[in-house]
Amino acid sequence: MSAAVGIFSASKQDGLKKNERNNNEDAGEEKNNNKKFVDDNETKNNNVDDENEIDEEDDDPKLKPEKELDLGPLLSLKEQLEKDKDNESLRRWNEQLLGSVDMSALGGTVFPICYSRSKHVLNYIFVMKAEMEAAKVKIERLSIVCRGRPDIVLPIPFVSNPKSSLFILKEGSRYRLKFSFTVSHNVVSGLNYTNTVWKIGVRVEKTKVMLGTFSPRKDPYTYELEEETTPSGLFARGSYSATTKFVDDDGKAYLYMNYHFEIKKNWPSNKS
Repeated sequence: MSAAVGIFSASKQDGLKKNERNNNEDAGEEKNNNKKFVDDNETKNNNVDDENEIDEEDDDPKLKPEKELDLGPLLSLKEQLEKDKDNESLRRWNEQLLGSVDMSALGGTVFPICYSRSKHVLNYIFVMKAEMEAAKVKIERLSIVCRGRPDIVLPIPFVSNPKSSLFILKEGSRYRLKFSFTVSHNVVSGLNYTNTVWKIGVRVEKTKVMLGTFSPRKDPYTYELEEETTPSGLFARGSYSATTKFVDDDGKAYLYMNYHFEIKKNWPSNKS
């Protein structure tokens, strides 16, 4: 009996030890599974963080592009045109962009040019620098053309005199402004003409005309504005003050003149 109990007790102890071992193994597996689950979550979170960091880097405007714009070597405009003269597409593009360029008017002006090709289209990017020789624009002649009348030529340079009128126009007469100018040393970009008129301190008219971009050449450019009509009537007659200027897109003024003129019922008797 004691032997049977002993055997039962031993078997029971062995069973308990076996169950305990199995429980320990199950707990170990559960712990490992939990650890694996945590590790997987951490890896997933790390991947999400990495993707967010990549997205943030992609959105960062301060990042440099993979390939920066190549501005190319500094060449004079004359050298660049000479270099491109044998390439038909470049030559035609130069003519379209710059017009007819007088080589003798260029001198040795430094003018960096860079090229970019997109879908077989050649684009020019002109980079102007302060140390380069600027374009020079000289207004050679400024005149008022009236039907059936001699041209009224305005003196250049002009000295303003508020006590005298520079010219007299008849009320209701048709006229147009005509001027000529030369460009040397470099290309002038965005040249525009502005004329502002006041009567008794009140601005009554402002005209701004974009003339365009002009390349250097010895022969002057001539430009005529659209025909206009002077106002008429009792209140239109009298003295006016005006400001005329020629400015490029960099804000550089090539002519700036203040003057006075009159509108009268009739032309002056001396027809001047």
